[in-house]
Amino acid sequence: MEISKNNEISMPTKHDYDRASELKAFDETKDGVKGLVDASVTSIPRMFHHKFDKDSSSTSSNDTKLVVPSVDLVDIHQDPTRRKIVVEKIREASETWGFFQIVNHGIEVSVFDEMKDGVVRFFEQDSEVKRELYQRDPTKPLVYNSNFDLYSSPAANWRDTFYCFMAPNSPNPEDLPSVCRYVRCNI
Repeated sequence: MEISKNNEISMPTKHDYDRASELKAFDETKDGVKGLVDASVTSIPRMFHHKFDKDSSSTSSNDTKLVVPSVDLVDIHQDPTRRKIVVEKIREASETWGFFQIVNHGIEVSVFDEMKDGVVRFFEQDSEVKRELYQRDPTKPLVYNSNFDLYSSPAANWRDTFYCFMAPNSPNPEDLPSVCRYVRCNI
């Protein structure tokens, strides 16, 4: 894939595909997937293609019902036994699934809405502003890039990400983009 300064994208043919060059060209634009969308790409670049396993057995959507583990935090501060049960559920969900849903955490829906709005504001910023923040150094206060594993995964994922670590040391608010710097929380 080659992206010119005026957002023209040329795709290599099957025989001259150089994945490393395509990844590098994509990463160097610092525009991420949103940049491809904004450039009105008409086909998904090959680096995003996942290998189809034709030998895997197909299952009907009716056969598989996955339920995301849910952990209820109600009364964990009042009941030590309840707290131990919750800790065990979190351990089990983390080891088995790698993720879980938390309910009764006390965070107002309005806080989540403000967080989502901040994310939208971040990604809708002018490309020049976002390019200044794009980097792959996980020690920085804010990390913004496309695919943390871009160079090591068999296929890139159609996503862009920005994150910061809030613990054990939260970043200074001034180190975060102003469009998502403050979320009001009444906890």
